Amino acid sequence: QVQLVQSGGGVVQAGDSLTLSCASSRRTYTAYAMGWFRQAVGKEREFVAAINWSGKITPYADSVKDRFIASRDNAKYMVYLQMNSLKPEDTAVYYCAAVDPGHPEPYGSAWSTARTYEYWGPGTQVTVSS
Repeated sequence: QVQLVQSGGGVVQAGDSLTLSCASSRRTYTAYAMGWFRQAVGKEREFVAAINWSGKITPYADSVKDRFIASRDNAKYMVYLQMNSLKPEDTAVYYCAAVDPGHPEPYGSAWSTARTYEYWGPGTQVTVSS
C-alpha cells in the first residue's frame, strides 16, 4: 500500500505563488506517474496537472496552463506543484495522486481521469483571497 503525504497549502493573496509537495511512503519505487487534482466547495474534483516518472511529460488543465508547474525529484521521492499568479478561483482542496507502478503509464485523456490513479493523498487546502 502506498501512502502519499502532502504539504504546502495555505492562504495567499491573488497574484501570489505557492508550492505544494507530495511525498510517497513507498520509497522503493520512484516510477510513479503522478497527478494533481483539486476540488472546490460545491464542485466536482477536477484535473490540474500530471507528471510522468521522468518528468518529461507534464499535461496541464487549460485553466492552469502557463501558471502552474509540475515537477519531481525522484532522488527525494517528491513531487511538486508550483502555483504562480494564483487567482481566487484556484481556491480548492488540492490532492496528489499516484498511478500504481505496475500499471502502464497513462496516455492521452487518461492523465486527466481520476480513476487512472490508484493512490490519493489526504488533500491540502489552498485559499486565494482577492
